[in-house]
Amino acid sequence: MEQTEQQIIKRFKELADQSDRNCQYLFTDFLTLAEQDLFYRAMKDYAPDSFRTSGGIEGAERIMARFGSPEAFGYEMEFPIVCLQISPVMKKFAEELTHRDYLGALMHLGIKRELLGDIVMHDMTAYLFCEEHIADYIAESLTRIRHTNVTCKKAAELPTDICPPLAEQEFIVSAERADAIVAKIYHLSRSQSLDLFRSQKVFVGGRLFENNSGCFQAGSIVSVRGYGRFRYDGSLQETKKGRLRIKAALYGTGSSHA
Repeated sequence: MEQTEQQIIKRFKELADQSDRNCQYLFTDFLTLAEQDLFYRAMKDYAPDSFRTSGGIEGAERIMARFGSPEAFGYEMEFPIVCLQISPVMKKFAEELTHRDYLGALMHLGIKRELLGDIVMHDMTAYLFCEEHIADYIAESLTRIRHTNVTCKKAAELPTDICPPLAEQEFIVSAERADAIVAKIYHLSRSQSLDLFRSQKVFVGGRLFENNSGCFQAGSIVSVRGYGRFRYDGSLQETKKGRLRIKAALYGTGSSHA
């Protein structure tokens, strides 16, 4: 039986209190967007420097939370996140694998989704961010994805361009409202956009954003479940017809994060 929202919030608070009481770093598993919102709700009364989040890479969608800080404890502890590099044994015979293919193969190994972070695809190679204690098992067990034989090992380093590509674009909107911006970027009607807010599918910086008439702050990372993510870069100018020219950077499909 799934935990209720209040139970999850309570658990986050218990971890924060336990960490502070024992002067010990504690970590969550990888959190979904919905869980990230609950995490931030749980931590609203705690000092901002008493916790941190990371997904192993800048712009990660799935992140892990760490309770505790070097300022309070006097020592640092890195996130227990490992990046695995998954490559075809022979590129010229490899299939064009999708994010779903990689995830399906991992699920087939009996690995729980919360132990896995983002999967970033780059030049026929996938980079999987996972919890440290499961990394060796994955590296030893993941030998085939669909009909493609693969090698899996800890990544020595990440390609400099592994971060998700951003395509900067300009849009014309009637007003700098959140629902108008989402509708324009994803080619939706205003009613379709409004439904996304009402069905709690819009997140800003991991926090649920339900105020469809509100404004996104410049620099905000907006995630719309089922559609994608973008960075809102703010308004540029008013047009002669009284509309607004805005700028946003859309996360591209060259690298797949999920």
